[in-house]
Amino acid sequence: MSFSQEGADVIEPDYIKTVILRSTNANNFEPIIRLGESFKISFDDLEADQKDYFYKIEHFNFEWEPSGISDREFIAGYDQDRIRNFEDSFNTLQFFTHYKVSFPNKNTKIIISGNYKISILNIDDEVVFTRRFIIYEPIVDVGVSIHRSRDISESNSKQTAQFIINHPTLLINNPKQEIKTVLLQNNDWNTAITDLEPQYYRGTQMLYKYLDRTNFWAGNEFHHFDSKAVRNSTVTIARVESGPDLYHTILYTNEERIDKPYTLNPDINGNFVIRNIRGEDDAIDSDYTWVFFTLECLENLEGKKVYVSGSFNNWRLDTSNEMIYNKNTGLYETQLLLKQGFYNYQYLTIDSDNAISNHDIDGSFFQTENEYSVLVYYKKFGRRYDRIIGYGKGNSENIQQ
Repeated sequence: MSFSQEGADVIEPDYIKTVILRSTNANNFEPIIRLGESFKISFDDLEADQKDYFYKIEHFNFEWEPSGISDREFIAGYDQDRIRNFEDSFNTLQFFTHYKVSFPNKNTKIIISGNYKISILNIDDEVVFTRRFIIYEPIVDVGVSIHRSRDISESNSKQTAQFIINHPTLLINNPKQEIKTVLLQNNDWNTAITDLEPQYYRGTQMLYKYLDRTNFWAGNEFHHFDSKAVRNSTVTIARVESGPDLYHTILYTNEERIDKPYTLNPDINGNFVIRNIRGEDDAIDSDYTWVFFTLECLENLEGKKVYVSGSFNNWRLDTSNEMIYNKNTGLYETQLLLKQGFYNYQYLTIDSDNAISNHDIDGSFFQTENEYSVLVYYKKFGRRYDRIIGYGKGNSENIQQ
């Protein structure tokens, strides 16, 4: 299914960078939070003039349309408030003001599960940008297993996610009407699979054992670079140059991997971590550099656009991260302004039908390590909104043949 345009995100302007919305639990990169647990949103304003920003939280249904319930039904306190925690960068070439706000706080506490969106507003009450996040409650157990595709023609390139929903304490009268699910690969909503109905029932279990409808191209391990030492070259950073204002981080040219054998390269599935080796506070001591990406690809990509993508830009695909072919060098090229840290990224293509491919350039191998997530939505007959009553994860590191 395609999600409602009402739920479309507002993209941040060029002066807003490094938007991070995550659980405060260690090593948790997904904006999927258990009800009652804390999470935080942070971002940098490169205009560095200590603007007044506000947040507003809204509740949405399964289709990412406004649920229509009042704020008092999903918030204890206020759904909108000023962001009071901000400070200027320290000892950086790129000046910025760093903003952050944690939830729950003394003014805002989310009290029900569901799809949510947080909007960051300026002093004129205009939306600067938005981010989606999920609040779930652990009422049902979700077991997820990852399998090699059963289709012989795709067994070397695709992975199949299967899952079981166990609901011993919850009476579900009409599962096909009351239960909906979302299946995600590496938390990328661009390739989300929905509209799945249980195939089998076994007592208080619903089984989703599809052999084809839950297939994903496995892709390849993500590329990476680490700019924590802003002036140092590494195994992935060819050199660092002094630009007019900021350093230029020149990455080694990536070569296509579609015709090369699979090689294990541990990654963090497209995520990123802000860090540097010289400061005491990564949030305000980490500087920005222009990162130069180059790609050598001999595949026929006529009629397709090429993008460098990852969690660092919320997985979006637009002109800001499009690779442009340079006839003089024979390479696809782009440059992005990124804060110091460890980054995963991948090369994607989009054809004229808007079909996204993660395998045109880097190939697809069933051995690739990917993270899969299942969200379980529940709307009891007569109720006015969708709850999220379960969340399960599986990893293809333990792939089953």
